[in-house]
Amino acid sequence: MAQYIFLTLALLTVITALLMVFSKNPVHSVLYLILTFFAIAGQYVLLNAQFLAVVHIIVYAGAIMVLFLFVLMLLNLNEDSEPQKSSRWKIGAGITSGLLLVTLVGALKGSIQLQVPESSNPSVGLVENLGKVLFTDFVVPFEIAGILFLAAMVGAVMVGKRDLKV
Repeated sequence: MAQYIFLTLALLTVITALLMVFSKNPVHSVLYLILTFFAIAGQYVLLNAQFLAVVHIIVYAGAIMVLFLFVLMLLNLNEDSEPQKSSRWKIGAGITSGLLLVTLVGALKGSIQLQVPESSNPSVGLVENLGKVLFTDFVVPFEIAGILFLAAMVGAVMVGKRDLKV
């Protein structure tokens, strides 16, 4: 059953990624990219990595895609103001992508196929285990990273703050 769900999610991922690339409307491309991210998060759930799936959805589908949509809405996408590229650019891009495909096929040709074990530990991808390791073995680096993030936020506020001349 898990194999059919994986194949369905893989097919959905490939289809939405292709729709994202070939869509003419940039807003539709971003929406297809969000669907691609959700399908990838579903594959993370199948791999028993629930925390990674949730973080993937929050970070990519939530924050980055909202940023992309915000930037696209601010841009003035008129076809009249866009420079027209000559056919030499299109031919060069086609040749370059074909050479990249040949390189990729050549690199993957000699690779071995990994076998995933059938029975795995069901508690591998859970947040509870991550929290235990994070707050026992790595508590000092975790706190140092928190202090660095706090200093970065204070620095960003200070750089962005306007000086008031009185």
